Amino acid sequence: MNPRVLIIEDNEQNLYLLTFLLTMNGYLVESAGEGTSGIEKAKAHVPDLILLDIQLPIMDGYAVARALREQPTLLAVPIVAVTSYAMPGDKEKALESGCTGYIEKPINPETFLAEIGVYFSPETGK
Repeated sequence: MNPRVLIIEDNEQNLYLLTFLLTMNGYLVESAGEGTSGIEKAKAHVPDLILLDIQLPIMDGYAVARALREQPTLLAVPIVAVTSYAMPGDKEKALESGCTGYIEKPINPETFLAEIGVYFSPETGK
């Protein structure tokens, strides 16, 4: 079965690129344009990976990551911050809020799949 990825991203261009790269490589993709709906979608259909923008409307990605980590069914799901926040301390802040990893925007389409691939088991692809 193909890995399921939830993308929580409000920028349509970034969402399009991430979705394109993932679907062209066999991933099943669901998306949310803001944090609250992303949390609800993650709870309803537990994904294998969550890609989380930090600069979101209403509820920032740090708060979203903390809320996701409060859900017992989501504790083992890797959350990767995909963000343009690249100042000293930003990566640490994302990790402290509950993210498993951190990828800076703009993403590199040539290396992106390898960057997220480390969060999947080699045996199952999940």
